[in-house]
Order: sequence, then C-alpha cells, then structure tokens
Amino acid sequence: MNDEKYLTIQEASEWVSKKFNRRISQSNISYLIQYGQVKKYQFNGAVKVSQNELCQYYSAQNKQENKLKKELGEGSNWVLSFSTLKESERTKHVHRLHPYKGKFIPQLVEYFLDDHTDQFKTERYFKPGDIILDPFCGSGTTLVQANELGIHAVGVDVSEFNTLICNVKIGEHDLINLNREILKITKALTQFVFENNWDRFESELSSELSRLNDKYFPTPDYRYRVRNGKIDEINYVKEKEREARIIFERLVSKYKITVIQHKSDNDFISKWYLDSVRKEIDYLISKLDEVKSPDTKDILQIILSRTIRSCRATTHADLATLIDPVYEPYYCKKHFKICKPLFSTLKWWKRYSSDTLHRLSKFKRLRTNTHQLCLTGDSRYINILELTEKNNLELSQEIKRKGINGIFSSPPYVGLINYHEQHAYAYDLFGFNRNDEKEIGPLFRGTGQEAKDSYVDGVSQVLRNSRKYLLPDFDIFLVANDKHKLYPLIAEKSGLTIVNEFHRPVLNRTEKDKSAYSEVIFHMKGK
Repeated sequence: MNDEKYLTIQEASEWVSKKFNRRISQSNISYLIQYGQVKKYQFNGAVKVSQNELCQYYSAQNKQENKLKKELGEGSNWVLSFSTLKESERTKHVHRLHPYKGKFIPQLVEYFLDDHTDQFKTERYFKPGDIILDPFCGSGTTLVQANELGIHAVGVDVSEFNTLICNVKIGEHDLINLNREILKITKALTQFVFENNWDRFESELSSELSRLNDKYFPTPDYRYRVRNGKIDEINYVKEKEREARIIFERLVSKYKITVIQHKSDNDFISKWYLDSVRKEIDYLISKLDEVKSPDTKDILQIILSRTIRSCRATTHADLATLIDPVYEPYYCKKHFKICKPLFSTLKWWKRYSSDTLHRLSKFKRLRTNTHQLCLTGDSRYINILELTEKNNLELSQEIKRKGINGIFSSPPYVGLINYHEQHAYAYDLFGFNRNDEKEIGPLFRGTGQEAKDSYVDGVSQVLRNSRKYLLPDFDIFLVANDKHKLYPLIAEKSGLTIVNEFHRPVLNRTEKDKSAYSEVIFHMKGK
C-alpha cells in the first residue's frame, strides 16, 4: 500500500482526463467518492483518492462503452450521445423547471435546429426567423431551444398540465411580482408549520436519525464496503430499521403528530401524502387562490407541483415509479442510510421557489425576440392556425405570412409512459381536465399488436394533420426508439419519405433501468 499513489481531487481530475482522453471534472471525482465508487483517503487533512482505483474504475467504464458501441452498432453517431456533458448542462436554465419523464435533452434539439454542419449533419435545415412545429410538445424542450436560436415555434400537447409547464418555461414574466408573492406565501407557510409543531417534530427526528446514520452508516465508507461486498446489506439493516422505528414512534407520541390522513377519499393526494403534508398543500392552495396575476399564479402552480412531487410518501428509490406509500423511517437503497418520509413541504417550497426564480432569470437573459406558444389539444385534429390566432396574434401572423418550415418532435414510445398519470397529483390539485383516452401509445394500452396498430394510426394522423400548415419543402425530424420497426409504415401512411436516419446512443438515463439503447432521429420529407 505504501507504493500506492494518491491524488487530490484536482490532481485526479487532471490525471484521468489526460489518461483516458475525456473530460472529467472535480465534481465527477467527488461524486465517485460520495457514492462509494472509490475510497476516500485523508493525509494531513487533505482528501485524496487512489490512482489505481481510479484507473480500475475508468478502465471498466471504457470497456463498458466499447461493449455498448459494439452492441449499438458502428452506424451510431456518438456525438449525439452527449455523454461528456455534465447534468447541469443537460438540464440548463428552464429545462429543469419541473420533472418530466420522457423528455429529450436540449443539446439534441440544438444539433438539428442550429446552422452548423458536420460529417453526419451535412446540411442546414433551419435558420433564425423560421417557424417550427412540435405536435408532441411534452415539457417544451423544442420550444425553449427554438427561442434560444431565434426561431419561432408552436407546440401542441394533449395534456393541460404539460401545456402549463411549456408556457411557463417560454413566457415573459414579471419576476419582481413573482418574488413578492413567493416571500408572502413563504412567510405565511412558515408560521402555519410552526403553529402545528411539525417543524419541531421533524427537526428532532432528523437529528436522531442523523446520529443513528453516523453510527451505523458512515458515508462514504459504508457505501464503499457495500459496493465491494464487505457488508451483507440485507441482514445488516434489519436491526437498524427497528431502532429507527422506535425513535419515530416515541417522537410521534411526544409531539402528538397525526401520520396518516383520516380521509375516505380515494384520490392521489389522499393516498400518497402524510397528514401534515396534506394540510400544508391545502393551505398553499388557499394562498395561491389569493394571487391576482394569472401569470404569476401559473408559475406558483409549477413551484407547488414540483414541491409536492418531492414530498410524496414514498422511498427515494421509488420516487419516479411509485410502489407503496411509506409512513415511517426506512432503509434507503438509494442513499445507503435510514431515511424518512417528509412531514412538511416548507423546505422544498423554499428550495424550488428560489430555483425557479434563478432559472427564469437566467433564461430571460438568453431570450430572443421570437414567439413560442404551446396549445392544448389533440394533434390529430387540432386547427393550429385558428387556436394560435386566439392565443398569440403575432405568432399567427408570422405563420400566415411565412408558413411553418418543419417539425422537430419526439412522439411517445409504444407502451412506455402514462403521460397524465405521471402528474396525477397536479390534476387532483389544480382541477385540470384529464385526457388519458386521447394519449397515443400509453403504457395502459400495452405493446400488443392492437396497441401498435393504434399507435401507427395515431402518429400518422398527427403528421397528416400537421402537413396542412407546412411549407412545400418541409423537413420533419422525429426522435423515436423504434424497436418495433413501425416508422417506415408511419411514413408511408403519412405520405412521407424517410430520407435519412441519425442513430443516437442513449447513455445518460435517470430511470431505474439505466441500460443503454439506441434511438433514431428520422428525417422525413414529402413524397
């Protein structure tokens, strides 16, 4: 061990970047330490890592990437994986205003909308001043990037909540008024929490669990030992969970806390929130109802939705895919320690309020003088021009004068996501209409032949309806994981020709299943 070489975090970043010819930041090295991928050593107060362990880790990463390249094929454009980007770059400014399953990263949109060319993209398809359409708008990535690039855009989505997310992202807002309302609501919520004892209960519970975690689950040593098979994780945690429950029950009794809601309602809010959180949600809704500015209220709804999404009574590992409600402390497989469900929204309301102001301010400085709008509707039948005229006269005039140059969109994948269900709490809270039956390719319809046929018909109808508004020499780009080989038939039924396919490796995933796959960006034109 004395022959081992140890590097500071900065030295490790520089050494790995040079040796493996890839951009590795100091944050990347810190992440490896924090999550037990490499061991932390301390010499004279300085944190260091083993050069050998780093070499083993990144050599294994290279082998995995080479294996993926072989599996996904040599035809893949590895530039489009954007694997070297930090998460902060993939979720820049308003793109992380609200969680959303199934969105593509902004750099992919930029690649096709901007005016650069390379060995794969050999021509420019769009230019500043053009107009594009996204008939499967989702969370609005295409619209936001169109604005950055000086391109007008109109989007359509069947979900009212998705439309709210999109229009908040691309809107021009009075941030001074927003900040004023946030301060007012935060002050009122702080007092409400104080009066109900929840802050004192949660503070003492957190303190007790912190001591327990320091004793039994020291970070990052415990994680490192689990990852390297030196601890039998399943058997080790049983007694520690029991000890945490004893602490919890004692404090619930001490502060006279009601844990589970005494409600007979069978809605999402009643099932997935603890009693104290439900009371705070109802209180926040009453405060939002007092806000006079419709635009400010829309932003506050996004902040509240993001807040309560993080406050659902579930484990951290199951936050994206809910399994069963959790009402007491538990061993967290994501954080390798005892965690607890949340008893108050206050911390998250403060965090997301501040973050939203920051992101909207950042995007405001990048905005171009162009128009973007997301419409709620079924893209198979919607009259885009008529509804745009009602909601944004200037954009409708641009469309009438110049026409729409093309489409950049990502249709839903067959049988993968129930798009309304992922934000079920928001529909319950804000009274939005649900249009689940109008979703194309939802999870609840499965992936059988009938579902595939319905998907082909649905996407084809969208494309045929969209073509009414496109210029004759249009360009359509559709991002799809076409493992069922449906897009040649979709193109044929839409009267389109696939003129090119860009194969993109998808490597950075946030779902539990992190396995890589290849998706295709289909470039289509009229026959």
